[in-house]
Amino acid sequence: MPTIEENKRVWNTTYNWEQQGNEWSSDSGGVEMQWRNMILPRIQEFLPAKTVLEIAPGFGRWTEYLKGLCENLILVDLAEKCIQACKSRFSSCSHITYHVNDGKSLDMIPDGSIDFVFSFDSLVHAEDDVLKAYINQLSKKLTKDGVGCIHHSNLGEYAAYYSLLRKIPRGRGLLVRLGLIELDHWRAISMTASKFEQYAEEAGLQCISQDIIKWGTKRRLIDCISTFTRKDSVWSRPNKVTRENQ
Repeated sequence: MPTIEENKRVWNTTYNWEQQGNEWSSDSGGVEMQWRNMILPRIQEFLPAKTVLEIAPGFGRWTEYLKGLCENLILVDLAEKCIQACKSRFSSCSHITYHVNDGKSLDMIPDGSIDFVFSFDSLVHAEDDVLKAYINQLSKKLTKDGVGCIHHSNLGEYAAYYSLLRKIPRGRGLLVRLGLIELDHWRAISMTASKFEQYAEEAGLQCISQDIIKWGTKRRLIDCISTFTRKDSVWSRPNKVTRENQ
């Protein structure tokens, strides 16, 4: 299970950011294609927005698009290397502010100031304690009609399978090539779509859609994209849960 410390070490030190994270969009036809086909259709009704918060932007793969859809953009990441890379990449943008956090805290964000919060392809590596902490804080950080869209792990739905799989020390490569097992792609095993909805409910927020999807897998839906808002928001409505190809 990826801890905060492991995430910080990997994204700050171990990982080679040679392609600025664009490599993770290759299976979707590239960054532009993934943005237009997978991400934008899910969030376009909430944008543009006055103030946008992006959590865990990495090297700014999605920041590139968000920066033109708001008056103020706030970037928060636990990896200083990522924040420095974004500062360099977007140095000409005076409406972006940058913060390095501890992997959980949003104390630097004023309450009631965020119109839209976004995180994609990053918090899939965050366990349930991190998601719960962020959700609890976002209930205070969002404006009355503020909305969030967060991509997170649903690996916990298959916890028994992946717990067993992780006990196989050797031969997994061959089993993967034969299509007999599916890797977890370093997803957080404690997190699920239902937990996200529960945390939102407890924090006074309402999930309005949850798309449970595959990610590098053929059968198991190990990811979820959850969209949420305050219960008294104009966007509030019953949660619509969809499962890919089901």
